[in-house]
Amino acid sequence: MKAFTKKYIAKLVDTLKESDLDSISKIVDALDNTKGKIYIIGNGGSAATASHMVNDLGAGLRRRGIKSFDVESLSDNTPVCSALANDIGYKNIFYMQLKDRIKPEDILIAISCSGNSKNITKAVKYAKKIGSKVIGITGFDGGKLKKQSDINFHVDTDAGEYGIVEDMHMILNHIIYSYYISKA
Repeated sequence: MKAFTKKYIAKLVDTLKESDLDSISKIVDALDNTKGKIYIIGNGGSAATASHMVNDLGAGLRRRGIKSFDVESLSDNTPVCSALANDIGYKNIFYMQLKDRIKPEDILIAISCSGNSKNITKAVKYAKKIGSKVIGITGFDGGKLKKQSDINFHVDTDAGEYGIVEDMHMILNHIIYSYYISKA
């Protein structure tokens, strides 16, 4: 176990050192300049990251009087997600929540390790059609989401390295959150 842990930590540190600092700056600039709402979507571990981002960028910054983002995770409402999945298909759970709600001044943050989840790419396609800015947070080879995004934070790993990718996505959240805290 010790050898595995050392190897995992070394891989995470190496991946951290390769972080795209320009994309992080672009994400913060987009957040700073938004006049609309921020929607965040993700499946599985990425849904957990979406929820955590809402906590940090929403309540965490607001309660400190630092920033008051209007931010919502579309992954959080289990009854809505399961009803949509049951009634019209899982690929529609985010698209249908955005339909007739998202506006050109809004931002969609889409989190996907593979970048190929159909419910993510369908929602992104709709947001782009409306004229909203899309921030993609990806891993592996980035998939379709990497190409669809206006801004992309990408963690380049072998396919299936969910742990490293999801760790990096959460670290990205904490970098952004900590940046705002440090500015206050």
